Amino acid sequence: MARALYIHWPFCLQKCPYCDFNSHVRDQVDVARWQAALIADMRAEAEVAAHSPLESIFFGGGTPSLMPPQLVEALLAEAERLWGFADGIEITLEGNPSSVEAANYAALASAGVNRASLGLQSLHDEALHFLGRLHDAQEGLNALEVAQKHFARASFDLIYALPGQTPAQWQADLSRALAMGTTHLSLYQLTIEPGTRFETMVRRGDFMPLDDEAAADLFALTQDVTASAGLPAYEVSNHARPGEESRHNLTYWRYQDYLGIGPGAHGRRGGLATQRHKKPENWLAAVEERGSGCQIEHAIPLPEQAAEALLMGLRLAEGIDLAALSARFALSPDRLVNRAALTELVELGLAWAAPPRLGVTTAGMPVLDAILPRLVADGLVAA
Repeated sequence: MARALYIHWPFCLQKCPYCDFNSHVRDQVDVARWQAALIADMRAEAEVAAHSPLESIFFGGGTPSLMPPQLVEALLAEAERLWGFADGIEITLEGNPSSVEAANYAALASAGVNRASLGLQSLHDEALHFLGRLHDAQEGLNALEVAQKHFARASFDLIYALPGQTPAQWQADLSRALAMGTTHLSLYQLTIEPGTRFETMVRRGDFMPLDDEAAADLFALTQDVTASAGLPAYEVSNHARPGEESRHNLTYWRYQDYLGIGPGAHGRRGGLATQRHKKPENWLAAVEERGSGCQIEHAIPLPEQAAEALLMGLRLAEGIDLAALSARFALSPDRLVNRAALTELVELGLAWAAPPRLGVTTAGMPVLDAILPRLVADGLVAA
């Protein structure tokens, strides 16, 4: 039963060189047309999704903080009409920390947003320039202060493992970040994603990414510093005080159902995978022609669902409950997990097992991509 709603706003002022998200730059956006289409797409989901009060809504992008507050308010009103809101619903909006967008925070809070996730990305102007960000460090800090004033909860992102970054530099940045008083931080290692401008720049030799060993040292430092400050990692890159975790993102990692509307949005409901048209113009045309932006909807075989649940759940510090997954997908534990690989990884200190739960240790998280295929039982994912 879906209890989370994701709304994708695909527009940005410019494309960051590291970004592989579904984001687009357009000279003009017809807000009234987009409001009508997003509401129509939402209603199309409501016709086929089981109705239960929403526990979280997440505006992602793109740059949702560019949305007019009146649009956000209209979408939230429609979502509440269609599904109802659970008590204490978490409503998050991602945003860039520019002064222009920060000026909208009071109106966005009045519209119903109660949690902000700000893309500060760095506390240094030079790094922000390298990352292609439009704001400077002081503007970002000012926007965070405004967000903390208007929203019940605020989180922000930082990118580390930048070329040439040293442990001393990153530790100083972490100390500054932790002193800002937020109860949630998203701390991402810089990765060179296929199809991004950074990939082209690395190929041309414009810069050299930090090597894997140095990046691993920074990851370990991140875990130690945040845990000591009371914001331990609850997922590979996300840190929070206990009880302040992003409830929306936990929906994904715990493999619970969620609805996705807007260009390129993915969803999971009742064993079905949904995906919206990715290009904004194609999505808009589909909604206006037939009332829904959904491009793909297909049933996921139970073994594949189980594999997805494992791959998502093992990203969490809490790990997964093997007995619960076995019952949920009607598969024996040995059909889910490679026991020999688990034993070996536990002996190496890269995984832990406390039946019925198992998970990946802090030491194993930096090599999670190598560990996960070994833990998932052979043949679980259909070819």
